[in-house]
Amino acid sequence: MGKPVFAWWGNVVVRARWLVIAGGAALVLAGVLWGTGVFARMTSGGFDDPGSPSAAARARIEAEVGRQSVDVLALYSSPDRTVDDAGFRDAVGQVLSRLKGRSEVVKAFSFYDTQSPAFVSGDRRATYVAVQLTGQQDAELLHAIEPDLQATGLTTRIGGPTAIFADVSERVEQDIVRAETLSMPVLLILLLFVFRGVIAALLPLLVGVIAVLGAFVATRLLTYATDVSVFAINIITMIGLGMAIDYSLFVVSRFREELAAGRAVPEATRRTMTTAGRTVAVSGLTVALALASLLVFPQVFLRSMGFGGMAAVLVAMLAALTVLPALLAVLGHRVNAWRLPMPVTVRSRWGAIARAVMRRPVWVIAGTLVVLGVLASPFSRAQFGAADERVLPAGTESRVVNEVLAAEFPGGGTSSMQVLVSGGGQGAVADVAARIGQLPRVTGTEVAAAQGDSTLLTVTFTGNGSDEAARELARQLRELRQPGSELLVDGAAPGVADMLDSLADGLPRMALLAGLSTIVLLFLAFGSVLLPLKAVFMNLVSIGASFGAVVWVFQDGHLSGLLRFTSTGDLEASQLILMLAILFGLSTDYEVFLLSRVREEWDRTGDNTSAVVAGLERTGGIITSAALLLVIVVGGFATGGISFIKMLGVGMVVAILVDATIVRALLVPATMRLLGRANWWAPGPLARLYRRFGIKESDLTPDSPARITAGV
Repeated sequence: MGKPVFAWWGNVVVRARWLVIAGGAALVLAGVLWGTGVFARMTSGGFDDPGSPSAAARARIEAEVGRQSVDVLALYSSPDRTVDDAGFRDAVGQVLSRLKGRSEVVKAFSFYDTQSPAFVSGDRRATYVAVQLTGQQDAELLHAIEPDLQATGLTTRIGGPTAIFADVSERVEQDIVRAETLSMPVLLILLLFVFRGVIAALLPLLVGVIAVLGAFVATRLLTYATDVSVFAINIITMIGLGMAIDYSLFVVSRFREELAAGRAVPEATRRTMTTAGRTVAVSGLTVALALASLLVFPQVFLRSMGFGGMAAVLVAMLAALTVLPALLAVLGHRVNAWRLPMPVTVRSRWGAIARAVMRRPVWVIAGTLVVLGVLASPFSRAQFGAADERVLPAGTESRVVNEVLAAEFPGGGTSSMQVLVSGGGQGAVADVAARIGQLPRVTGTEVAAAQGDSTLLTVTFTGNGSDEAARELARQLRELRQPGSELLVDGAAPGVADMLDSLADGLPRMALLAGLSTIVLLFLAFGSVLLPLKAVFMNLVSIGASFGAVVWVFQDGHLSGLLRFTSTGDLEASQLILMLAILFGLSTDYEVFLLSRVREEWDRTGDNTSAVVAGLERTGGIITSAALLLVIVVGGFATGGISFIKMLGVGMVVAILVDATIVRALLVPATMRLLGRANWWAPGPLARLYRRFGIKESDLTPDSPARITAGV
């Protein structure tokens, strides 16, 4: 293999430590001065597939008859006056006059110019103005006209799609600040407890700052090449801080262990990079590739999460392999300075757990699988949907507007879709309209716009606008095309149906990319065929438990009062895809931490049982501490105001706790006991491949070369 790469790198970092630290400081400065500007360059939304039939219908409608959708709804009400009152009419009229002079407004209309009863509430004390802007879901356009929407003497509330997206984006930024405010003090206290020293405890937080700010820089660079959703900020903060703490915990713990063994600072740094540094590199690449699987989807939201997550993980990994060992080389034994009088963790407890588990591996495996199966069982009845205004906290103005319109205005219990009939003349339009009227749940069909040989029909129907029944109606509408004409359908229901179809199409490719990359990297790291396959299975087990919890809490509505969210009766599907990618990477992260030390002991002793015991004994506390710290980071997001971000946080907390306790402490050692020497088996050609290209550092154990059981 030549000179061990990580040992060589450890020597380089020691010699160039001040230069490396200066580079880290420069990255932090760039992140503060330039990277934080990424917020202004991000987009809202991005949940739709731009190549879907509903997106094509939207583009054709706009091109052939003009965009008909409304962006802003300004709701006006009075406790003692009706819409027929002159003062009420004049106040709304002044709003309309101001809007006509705004360049941001395409058109604005109300009850007073349409005389449509749909614009007036049942008690006639409220009405609304519908506004179409020059751009969709553009919060800046809304903020520009917001002062002109205020009506003198009336209660004004702003809603509509653009207002909802603006509120969601603002809450995301607020939730990030809230999460950091809540988690940082707790993290520091826990780090003090874990490291029992102030200096050592501050290092992971420092690496976390580098990871987050560095990822901001990388993501801002990406915004010049592609659209990036504002929601990527959540994953950058969450994953960047979480992975930085995980990696720092592993590196600092190993460095202190080497110092305690009596090694000089340069040698301790080199050995730390050779062992923990190698583990961090393998983990970082594995987690980054798991997040890269999100890039197979066409939705901007998921691709943005992939880009942001990869940036955060890779910057955290690089900081842990460069700036952190450079700081350790400078600090030396001072890393143990300012020690605190706290209880010392007893390693033998983890060794005792491992020995107890391996005495009865079959019973442990059976028991844990039953428990995990029960936790995962609610997922068998999962229902999938899309986000709407209910993702916002109750009482949010844009959400309230939608709720008032649904409850107090005519047609509040109905929804609508748009059907474009292009070609075929009026005969085709009439025939399509007649056939639409025969479909169940349809309450009406009217011409919304016409231009040349293109006619846009608005179809109203009872019930929810995007549930399974509405999606089935959208499929039926798409089948009504007449010979000689085209028929395209747009609206919430076809949009959700297309999104679910797109996610289902991309899921096998995502699974293939994440699974294969994990198997290949873990084989190169550990020289085993069975361990990577087992790792993938263990990942799916812990993810299944998390998905079951998400269904029980968010779909069924349990704990909705405690967590303060509104259950919609289904789950936002793209969030589950995101959870799958993140949790698959995090589960592999803990697997790498454990197996790296087990492999080290196996290389040294050749005894599988003692290697597993020693591996869990030396990493059990680190993995548990890392999991607890990550729970604090993620738990901060579970307190946020956006329900699908809350769902992501809760799901990740469950998965992390299950993975770090039931899976790593019980299921993994039990299965490794049953497999015995087969844990390290590889067929002859693969064994030779590992000996030549494996990610290993054999110089630490020159008297005990890596053992690979080949051809057993």
